[in-house]
Amino acid sequence: MPRASAAAAAETARRILDSASDLFAANGFADISVDDVAREAGVTRGAVYHHYRNKQGLFGAVVARLQARIAADVVDAATAVDGPQEQLRAGSHAFLDAITAAPAVRVLLVDGPAVVGWRRWRELDARNSAAHLRDALRDAGVAESLVDATTAQLSGAMNEAALWIAQHREPAAAREQAHAVLDRILAAALP
Repeated sequence: MPRASAAAAAETARRILDSASDLFAANGFADISVDDVAREAGVTRGAVYHHYRNKQGLFGAVVARLQARIAADVVDAATAVDGPQEQLRAGSHAFLDAITAAPAVRVLLVDGPAVVGWRRWRELDARNSAAHLRDALRDAGVAESLVDATTAQLSGAMNEAALWIAQHREPAAAREQAHAVLDRILAAALP
């Protein structure tokens, strides 16, 4: 019986996280309550508190899951091509696409740094997409003395591009332009 209970608890936690992801993406952190999440997930408010302690804990779990999901998309894209420079390019473009997909942009770039705190947000980024970017830049030949600065600046440029795409009145055209500029930035950054 403990297996069924553990499986049921894991399913409840996943449902809560899925509902919270959708709600936070659509409405933002400030406009969503624990009651909203519980209602959407079909659970009690107590279940939300049991699994995630509080609204900030729940949001932090959403951020961590999205960071990991985006990093996995980056790795998948990079490993699908050959050569370190092409892997860097493919991974960077995959990041831009993944970060601008709902619910990522609002949760990770708009609310994330304020809600989980800048330090925690940077730690999560450093363990996920930024770690892959740093490794890809090294593999592509960026001098070790410039890897950290290049990682920070390229990551910042992609995050700003994602915000620009999300707010643009024609997101498809903005996405196309952002990808074209990303190629120019990558070409300039590589030896």
